[in-house]
Amino acid sequence: MTHDGLDGDIGVHLVAGSAAGIGEHVVMYPIDIVKTRLQSLKNVPYKSTSDALWTMVKEGGFKSTLRGLSVPLIGSGPAHAVYFSSYELTKQAATVHLNGHSKKNSRTANTIAACVATIFHDVIMTPTDVIKQRMQMLQSEHTTCRACVRDVYRKEGIRAFYRSFTTQLTINIPFQVVHFVLYEEAEEIFNPGREYNPATHMLSGAIAGGMAAFVTNPLDVCKTLLNTQQHKGSVTVKGLPDAIRTVYALNGWRTFGLGVGARVLFQMPSTAIAWSVYELFKRSIFQSSKNVDD
Repeated sequence: MTHDGLDGDIGVHLVAGSAAGIGEHVVMYPIDIVKTRLQSLKNVPYKSTSDALWTMVKEGGFKSTLRGLSVPLIGSGPAHAVYFSSYELTKQAATVHLNGHSKKNSRTANTIAACVATIFHDVIMTPTDVIKQRMQMLQSEHTTCRACVRDVYRKEGIRAFYRSFTTQLTINIPFQVVHFVLYEEAEEIFNPGREYNPATHMLSGAIAGGMAAFVTNPLDVCKTLLNTQQHKGSVTVKGLPDAIRTVYALNGWRTFGLGVGARVLFQMPSTAIAWSVYELFKRSIFQSSKNVDD
């Protein structure tokens, strides 16, 4: 990230982070819904990511690829606002603590900041993901997001919205550590001056997001199972150990690779968009405030 006086302004990070989250989810939502369906442990009539997307559009029109979009639209703004701002402020404080007043890139500081940012993000996004993924599933019984919230609460109670929280953290902490550390390392290589450069922000984001998505996909399959409860049995799957056993029982280790192509395809442009939008808004807000002050 650039180190030009932007780092300590929490308002800038909150607004820029919110814009990045909304932009990322809107643009990439059709791939997200495909990824969720491919990870279902029930039989789905899709052979690949492209086949799933084409079949959905052919059978239900383009609007079928946006089913449940209102939920992440509401949740992603505040979630990404605290995600980026907590990352930036924690990274700044940890870097100063580890390196003195030098702001040289620190993998340790980036790792600590990634963990803190993930916790704040997942507190908001976990219940959002539960509703989103249940709306996304093939032949979902829920007609609207509001009806889905009521139905889940009535049948499974408030705990259902956070059933996958520990799994979410188990996935997202290593995901975000890989993501943030690789992003910062890539920026050191492609943009050592840490200037605003959309091309390098997108390239660094895509590399970091794609690699992080690939290595954490097995746990993402378990999270999808916990959120949707779609499998061939009738018993509620509770907790990560139970989810791992259920996933493995279907088709061995191969089952943990379900949807990996769609997940990488989703995350690479998602993180590229998120970082480029975040940096754009951060720079624009800073420049606007600077012009006002002048």
